[in-house]
This record gives sequence, structure tokens and C-alpha cells, in this order.
Amino acid sequence: MYRTHTNGELRLANIGEQVTLSGWVQKVRDKGFMIWIDLRDRYGITQLILDEERTDKSLIEQAKVLGREFVIKVAGEVIERSSKNPNIPTGEVEVLVTQLQVLNESITPPFTIEDETDGGEELRMQYRYLDIRRNPVKESLIFRHKVTQEVRKYLSDEGFIEVETPYLIKSTPEGARDFVVPSRMNEGQFYALPQSPQTFKQLLMVGGLDKYFQIVKCFRDEDLRADRQPEFTQIDCEMAFVEQEDILNAFEGLTRHLLKEINGVAVGEFPRMTYDEAMKTYGNDKPDIRFGMEFGELNEVAQHKHFNVFNTAELVVGIAVPGGNMFTRKEIDKLIDWVKRPQIGALGMVYCRCNEDGSYKSSVDKFYDQDDFAKWAEKTGAKPGDLICILSGDTDKVRVQLSALRMELAERLGLRKADEFAPLWVLDFPLLEWDEETERYHAMHHPFTSPKLEDIGLLATDPGKVRANAYDLVLNGNEIGGGSIRIHDKATQALLFDHLGFTPEEARAQFGFLLNAFEYGAPPHGGIAFGLDRLVAILGGQETIRDFIAFPKNNSGRDVMIDAPAPIDAEQLRELNLKLNLDT
Repeated sequence: MYRTHTNGELRLANIGEQVTLSGWVQKVRDKGFMIWIDLRDRYGITQLILDEERTDKSLIEQAKVLGREFVIKVAGEVIERSSKNPNIPTGEVEVLVTQLQVLNESITPPFTIEDETDGGEELRMQYRYLDIRRNPVKESLIFRHKVTQEVRKYLSDEGFIEVETPYLIKSTPEGARDFVVPSRMNEGQFYALPQSPQTFKQLLMVGGLDKYFQIVKCFRDEDLRADRQPEFTQIDCEMAFVEQEDILNAFEGLTRHLLKEINGVAVGEFPRMTYDEAMKTYGNDKPDIRFGMEFGELNEVAQHKHFNVFNTAELVVGIAVPGGNMFTRKEIDKLIDWVKRPQIGALGMVYCRCNEDGSYKSSVDKFYDQDDFAKWAEKTGAKPGDLICILSGDTDKVRVQLSALRMELAERLGLRKADEFAPLWVLDFPLLEWDEETERYHAMHHPFTSPKLEDIGLLATDPGKVRANAYDLVLNGNEIGGGSIRIHDKATQALLFDHLGFTPEEARAQFGFLLNAFEYGAPPHGGIAFGLDRLVAILGGQETIRDFIAFPKNNSGRDVMIDAPAPIDAEQLRELNLKLNLDT
């Protein structure tokens, strides 16, 4: 028996018991006549003690050579500690060692296995199996498990059936790039790894399983950002015989359940906002509504003077920064430099101080008077003590720039509090978006999204104005879920394929299996997919997802621990009928 108890289990009630423990050596403190060892496992730390009066001399000599991360097994008696440690659950007891066995030695780890480590991120990813021993990572993975179990419990209780769908599927032209897998038995042909189980879950609705879910790995071969992984996990869901309202209600319920069970937070109604409202009010389609700083459009109160920067702009828009009048001129200049960075791309920023006495002081005083500034304050909702920050330019660009500034200011002012949760539905996304490179429309979500019935006529006259029967669930400024009511009839699906530039032959070659299924009585259906990695991170009070993934990849999509991707040998290439271009 390797252990009778875990290292987080022993208490005063266990005093006098003979126990066996196993784990990793966290620390050894050798005072010559007495040795203390902190023994660690997943459950906690127990202090071991060996001394000259009560311990066999051979055991003391054996303990003196123990190093950090040695795996050992000990037996002994639980005794009360003379110097208690209130910071750990086992801090009132220790084990007087009577037997000690080294199960495995360890070389010195490349970083300290402690909550506050001296290892950088890349080094810790290279030795991720060591990083997982640290409490912050271990607890994040346990937290993810708890969230996942609550998801399964809730959806199962609501009548959803968990069904696994294939990983080796057919490549499709919509969405991000596919990861492709060559087929050895079918020369010159390839599978693709799924970007989502979209078509399969629709086929399950045709098959009569009217409530489906799956916690599933998905893959996208796209350019990576700091917090995006080439493989990620979705809570994938679909329902039949439903309208949009049914979907929203069902998954408000799941979100409420998770916030209540995981975070102990009760939330009321989920606000709803159209895509157009979100872009106009916050400059993006996933606004953080935990704080204000809503956009105020200023064209009508700022384009009547001789300030050409505003007069020539398509949009002049500002936000009121609460308490921002306390910023020094140097701090404001740094904000201006911040928005002028290439990542943001603004040419500059106009500001206006709202003084406590009701007066205003602006960087464009020579062009505007106090009455003008009062109108700016009214449009942006600014109060005495606030600072109005104004950007101008092309509408689409300036909204994105001001949105980035809004979020940066919220971070600096401590307005994005990890223990506050503000869910929001964003509805009525555009069905199509124009791609300048290909000079044609692409589906904003995917080609199976249903248009609003009242907008179908616009497909022939003004496709860009067609609204989708689509919805995103936003939590604290992050999209955590997105979905739509699907097209369920062959005629509408064929019409949309036509507007996306597919010939009937191309549509059948790519999606013939789905079109065929629609001929056998497809029910009205819709669904949603939650990004599990992002959802878990937000519920855990974090912005980054990596610590909630057991073995994440770096910003380049590499697994530095196993060194992947990696070349394969010539024999494997030959079997797959592949050749590398050695000249490049």
C-alpha cells in the first residue's frame, strides 16, 4: 500500500494513528539533529519529522540525501506539531517517520515548484508536467473539471443527449483554414479535422435526436493571437422544433446555473442588444457592460466650426472617462501616444476636461467655446470631474479605435472586476460580409445560418443588409457562445449557396449529404456553441486561457514540450504518397 491517507487529509483527530503517505518532496529543512520534510501530492502538504531521539539513525542519513521532487513513501505516527502552521489545512499535525522508501529520484527541476515560481512561460510550457504540480495550474485544471461536470449535469437534466461526432471529416471552403490529414488508403485524398461539428449536429436533428450536446475538440489552422489556440474545446449544442427565443432561454439557464454553482453569483435578466446597437454604442460586437463609457456621436455638435480634423471626418465620437479629469497632462499625452500606436492606428485624440466648477478646458479651445463643450458633455454623458476623449475618422475604423481605448481605460481605472459578471445577448448579426480580396460575399457565421424571414427579399437587391437569425452570448466583454437558427429547407439553402457564389454543382459536391438529408423531412432547428476554454477562464476570474488547458501550445502554434509539429520520415511520406519540395 502506497498510502493510507493523502497529504491534505490529516488533522488533530488523526493523532496517534499509524499512517502511510506518498508524494513528492517539496522541501527539506535539515537542522542537524532534526529534519523536517514537506511532502506534497495533489491534495496538499504534510510535514514529516525525523529527530535523533525518536528516529533510527539510518533513516536520518537516508533523509539527508533527499532532493526536491524525489518521490518517496513514508510510514509513521501522526503527532501534534509544536509550532503550528495556520496557512495549510494539515498545519496542526506532522508525521514522525518510522519508515522511508525512495520510490524515484529526481534531478533538480528547471524552476521552483511553488505558487510563485521563477520559471518563465516558455520554460514552464516546455516542462508542463512539472508546471501542473504547482497549485495555480493544478487548481485551474480541477476548476475546469468542475465546470465541465456542471455543464454535463445541467444539459443531461434538461433532456440533452451527448453524442460524439467524427474527427476525420471532409474539408469545406467556408470559415478558417482546415487542418488536413492525408489518407494512406485513398491516394491523393485528404480528411480535414473539424472546425466544429456543425453539419453533423444538423444531421442529428434530421435523425430525430432533438436535444444534442457534445464537449468536443475543434481545430482551426488560422493565424494565432496571444490567447488563441489551434485546437480548442466547445460545448456544442443543437435543438429541434425551436425558435430563437427557445435557444436564448435554454442557454440563459445553463449560464445562470454555472454562475450560481461555480461562482455563487445570481444574475437577473440577460440584456439584449442588436449588432448595430453594439457597434454604435461600444464599437464592437462583444461589449463589456460592467461599466459605462458609452459612445456619444458628436458630428452635429462638433462639425460647425473651422476644425478641419472633425469637419472632414465621417464620424466624430467620444467617451466620458469617469474621474478622468484627475489625469495629468503627461498621463493624457501617454494616452494619445497609446492610440497612435500601429496596433490602434488613430492619428490623434482630442480631449476635454470637465472641471468641478462646471467649466471646460480642451485641447481645441481655440476652435470651440464653453457652449460647444457643454453639448459634448451632454452627448457623452460626462459629469464634472470627467474627461472626454474624442476620436474621428472613417466610421468603421474609429469605432474600433475608440473601443480599444475604452477597454484600456477600464483596465487602468480598475473597472473590469473579475468577480463581477455581466452577461449580454447580441442579436441580428449581418448574414453576409463583403470580402475585398475575393470580391464576393462570405457568410459571417457559416452558410447554414438562416436569414431573418423578413429580409430574404434583400438577398437579391442589397445582400449586405440582410440580417441573420444569429446570436452571440457575451460575458464581461468576451464572446463565450454563438449560434443561430439554421436553414432547414433545401430551397432556402440553395438560394444562400447561390448568393455565396457556389454553383449548384459545387454546392452538391461540398454539401450534398446535407442537402440530401433536407429532402427527408428536416425539422426547424438551431443551436449554439460555447467556447469552453474561454468560459472556464472567465468563471475563474482570468483573461488568459492557457492555464486552464492541460497542454497548451504557444503563440506560434507549437507544442514546445513534445516539439510538435515536427518532420516525418521519408518512409511515412512515401506511404502517404506525399513529397516535400526540398528546393524551398
